Amino acid sequence: MTMNGDFSIDALLPPDMAQKAETIGVKKANMPAGRLLLLAILAGAFIALGAIFATTLSVSGVIVKDAAGAVVSTSSIAYGLTRLMMGVAFSLGLILVVVGGAELFTGNNLIVMGFMSRKITFHQLLRNWAIVYAGNFLGSVFTAGIMFLTGQYLQSNGGVGLNALNIANAKAGIDFLPALCSGIMCNALVCLAVWLTYSARSTTDKILAIIPPITAFVAAGFEHSVANMYFIPIGLFIKNWGTPVFFDSIGKVAGDFSNLTWGNFFIANLLPVTIGNIIGGAVMVGAVYWYAYLRKSNPS
Repeated sequence: MTMNGDFSIDALLPPDMAQKAETIGVKKANMPAGRLLLLAILAGAFIALGAIFATTLSVSGVIVKDAAGAVVSTSSIAYGLTRLMMGVAFSLGLILVVVGGAELFTGNNLIVMGFMSRKITFHQLLRNWAIVYAGNFLGSVFTAGIMFLTGQYLQSNGGVGLNALNIANAKAGIDFLPALCSGIMCNALVCLAVWLTYSARSTTDKILAIIPPITAFVAAGFEHSVANMYFIPIGLFIKNWGTPVFFDSIGKVAGDFSNLTWGNFFIANLLPVTIGNIIGGAVMVGAVYWYAYLRKSNPS
């Protein structure tokens, strides 16, 4: 059924998608806090699962040592192909969120459409974002802790852990403006993926709508605040508590990853990336589509 009550097997068109986005946003804004937090924790864990898949799949070789004890990598994969594989793998996270009905901060930036239609208050908007952001953080960091305790970072003779450390160290070393702009671009694509799912008639439609935009943002190296709640903590856990055998196997010491600190995680990465995510999702997607399709029915 369309929003007008007509039956159709075709995908919803943008005007109906906008109405659907607004209706969903109002429901999310009025969700009880306990349920919202629980579903947000799940979403954080789901995004972390996508990050785990991407990290593992992008290991570019098996680390071995030569006769002199120097570390060498036996193989490598072209950069573009590695990023493509990471993007497809990471799509798992948003697929689990959307199909599984969890609450993700970046996707919930589209709730701004309900706010602009004056169907939810600014307080309701901030309440949703704050609870979901906190829940996403808990779910992501908890999953990172569990993954560290599994010892999975030791796989491929330490190659998985080295890849996790390199990803985290790079993310923790980004300057403020590039992190902000990368966050904008990232959540524009994430919210476009969510927006496209509003046209879907089936679970298959939703999955196929999600994969291309998510693959694109990961392949381009854009910054996602909730994903970074996994990527950087797992690197910090490995750096601070990784076994001596692990560091010996990769030929590195903890000090080689100097960008990787809790301070850089929160201030250098999470702060600018979160601001950028809000601009990219709420302004560049949510507000633009509201203006295009809902403004006439909600005159100022």
